[in-house]
Amino acid sequence: MARRSVISALSAAWRPVEVEGCSMLPTYLPGEEIWARRLWRTPRVGEVVVARDPQRPGQWIIKRVAQVSAAGIELRGDNSEASTDSRDFGLVGRRDVLYVVPHSRRTVKE
Repeated sequence: MARRSVISALSAAWRPVEVEGCSMLPTYLPGEEIWARRLWRTPRVGEVVVARDPQRPGQWIIKRVAQVSAAGIELRGDNSEASTDSRDFGLVGRRDVLYVVPHSRRTVKE
């Protein structure tokens, strides 16, 4: 039973997420699988997070935190030309930011 409890705890805290689209290039490639950790605190500027998509209920988005304020969280894609982000849908609420991607400051080497 102890092993099952550990597995349950880990699956509640970590989740694989597949990158769709080009909004996070060059940091993440379309089709790349990344691991995200449940976020229990306010996200920090510069972190990559997984949030509820404010335009498509039931969907998630992967974006970088650009600003945190009392009014909400501004999310931006790394590839501004191909990103639908807070410039389009506005600030998102803290409870809509669900996961953080650890070590997300890497970029793809050419």
